[in-house]
Amino acid sequence: MNNNSISRRKFLGYSALGLTGLTILPSWTMANGVKMAPSDRIVLGFIGLGQQGCSDFGSFSQCPGVQVVAGCDVESLKRERFKKRVEAWQKSQNVNQRCDTYEFYQDLLNRRDIDVVSIATPDHWHALATIHACQAKKDVYVQKPLAYTITEGLNMVKAVRDNCRVLQIGSQQRSDKEFQQAIALIRSRALGHVETIFVKVGDPPRPLDLPEQPIPTTLNWNQWLGPLNNPAVHYHPDLCPPISLKPEQNEKLWGAWRWYRETGNGFTADWGAHMFDIAQAAIGMDGSGPSEFIPKGFGGARYLTMKYQNGIVMTEQPFRENDKSGINGISFNCTNGWLKVARGYIECSDPSLLAKAESNVAPGQYEVSSPHMQNFLDAVRSRKNPIAPVEVGCSTNTLCVIANIATELQRPVKWDPALLSFGDDKEAANHRLYKYQYRTAYTI
Repeated sequence: MNNNSISRRKFLGYSALGLTGLTILPSWTMANGVKMAPSDRIVLGFIGLGQQGCSDFGSFSQCPGVQVVAGCDVESLKRERFKKRVEAWQKSQNVNQRCDTYEFYQDLLNRRDIDVVSIATPDHWHALATIHACQAKKDVYVQKPLAYTITEGLNMVKAVRDNCRVLQIGSQQRSDKEFQQAIALIRSRALGHVETIFVKVGDPPRPLDLPEQPIPTTLNWNQWLGPLNNPAVHYHPDLCPPISLKPEQNEKLWGAWRWYRETGNGFTADWGAHMFDIAQAAIGMDGSGPSEFIPKGFGGARYLTMKYQNGIVMTEQPFRENDKSGINGISFNCTNGWLKVARGYIECSDPSLLAKAESNVAPGQYEVSSPHMQNFLDAVRSRKNPIAPVEVGCSTNTLCVIANIATELQRPVKWDPALLSFGDDKEAANHRLYKYQYRTAYTI
């Protein structure tokens, strides 16, 4: 795809993003305990059965009217673990106990009985798996960030809309009450106009420095690599965390592929897909984004800085003064006050607008988000956009990726969010994070 292949008008015209989904929590409450008619049953298959994929299964399994019939992974032990868990759940639901497993996801997509696929692969597989699922006429729940590169995200938008599919990106904070309140309050302009936004997400990716180790016999490493075309990428257990079944021992860490330039986009995208995403929603920039990215350290810049055409400046920095907690969150700094929000926490400069609230969020709690899944399933049934449609995932992903491009180039980068173009900046337009050459036999 060239820089100008999808206009912003068409990009935004695919869906009415606006105030979508700010009242989904009551619908989740009503859905609990409701018996679904057989005609409303949604049949799911899962692609990617690691820690995140199993968490997503746990969330979907709490939603009424769902059946899970298949799973796919390049690691045989993870396939066996998934089958065991699904069939135990099926037994508890008094339904037929059968979950088929596959090494190659195309075999799963060929099944006509599957309505929806949930994708929780490493980011470099998101685009191909999603596009092929759309072409197979499956609706898609795909983990964030949407893609590894800008071009992949744009192609995913096209595949969803060309095939009339429903896609939900796994940015589950959009379904959280604190973040929904924050979005609504900022949009209401009760605190005036937003001037600056402080967003804490963490560091950009670093060069891959893991030593090569022998590939387990249970892992199809070639298939794990898939389209990833970088000879520097070799097997290390941190990239694809191993498990055991006898005795059962689950992953000890999240897949470290996300922290390295060669395989992921670091905290910038991993947490940016959550926090930058909420900032974009609150200031009405879904489907758009900043027009200038200034990397940390350039010209004395203390923080990564992003400038919007409307004058708003967003920086990656602690969202609370003297905060040593390391918690990721957002501070909206407005003409008439401020609003701070994080997981389990929301506080406003004007207590009459929003009372202070704070609670502890246990590790892994946000990985199980049934309200977000329920919103997606409701959208599948109604054929309407979910709270986080593909355009939302694409614009947030584009922001995160360009931030990394500016950081790697060590200079400011300008972006036209209307034309989806770097203009005459050929170095940025040719960067691997805009588009990279897939391995032979893989095309998008």
